[in-house]
Amino acid sequence: MPATALRQRLAELRGPSVAPLPLDARALAALAANPGCKRRALLDGAGVNKAALATALGSPSGFGQSQFAFMRGNAFEARVKADGGTELMRLLYERMGAGAGPGCEPPVAGETHVPDLAAAGPEGRAARTALALREATAAGMWTLLDHPMLALEVAGSPAYLEPDAVVVRPDGHWSVVEIKSFPMIDESADAAKVGAAARQAAVYVLALERVAAKVAGARVGHAVLLVCPKDFSNLPAASVVDVRKQRSVTRRQLERLTRIEDLAAALPEGTTFDVDRPAEELAAAVEAVEAAYAPECLAACELAFHCRAKARAVGAVGALGRSVRGELGGLTTIGEVLAAAEGTAGDPADPTVAALRRAAALRTEALRAAAPTGAEALAGARAGAGVRC
Repeated sequence: MPATALRQRLAELRGPSVAPLPLDARALAALAANPGCKRRALLDGAGVNKAALATALGSPSGFGQSQFAFMRGNAFEARVKADGGTELMRLLYERMGAGAGPGCEPPVAGETHVPDLAAAGPEGRAARTALALREATAAGMWTLLDHPMLALEVAGSPAYLEPDAVVVRPDGHWSVVEIKSFPMIDESADAAKVGAAARQAAVYVLALERVAAKVAGARVGHAVLLVCPKDFSNLPAASVVDVRKQRSVTRRQLERLTRIEDLAAALPEGTTFDVDRPAEELAAAVEAVEAAYAPECLAACELAFHCRAKARAVGAVGALGRSVRGELGGLTTIGEVLAAAEGTAGDPADPTVAALRRAAALRTEALRAAAPTGAEALAGARAGAGVRC
């Protein structure tokens, strides 16, 4: 499908007057964690506002950041980057300076170059960022890029990403900086939040590598600087997070995504996710795209409550978790699993069916062994009623 036709088709899916919602690194990380979900791939690729869509479907989601947390995060980030990023550069050299190349002296306060990255539109900002990275590498000086714009192709469509910061060292080393508002207590933070930040940073590293491939002498570090409030104060603390594993997994999963144009072409003519349409029409449009629900979606997708209700209604085993779904093989519903365990359905030669029947037999045997005899049951009943034998 030509690019112009694809853009027109995606605009029809969003609605005639709806602006596309840009993909961010958090959404891409969640998409990479569940590459089998064609529904999310299409909706994110088309720029559909999934939160508004979930509300229109009658399954509003509480997913997202509160306004208070958003304001607190912005205030902390401003503090970290104050005075030309003096504190940020100090933390970066303190944590990552040991690997600096020859002639890479510590950054001098107030002398870090902070280029202007303003440009028209995301394409212009991405081009301006690429130019700033190339100039900083050639100049061989400490450079701080504040909210640069990076481009990454996802399922055949460009996604524009905005990391908190990228630092260029005099030796041509590029480092991603992630600034989060969750606390770092005794030099350690919540493991789940650090993991989410690492997956998000891995997306930035992938996008940054595309730019570095065209710049002589540039190399992207797989160690990311994570900056958080220290203990219960507003003072910044930092730690280094290795994202090589997350980068490899994210790259592999993004490559597995079905191209958006193929997903769009498979939809019935006239399908739209315009939230101004009737709820019944929207529900039919959403169900026309295959989903891969798992409980992990509740923490990463605005449509999770809607997809969970549908998965439970049909008894999908995916509602019990990805590990359960993987172990049950071709048995896709709870009804099929129970029938296979009871021996009323399924091929006995199938290892999954055989394992279910063996487990059912062991359960029955255990319950029979634990059940009291008639005399024991009568004695127990009399004891409960206060009757002496």
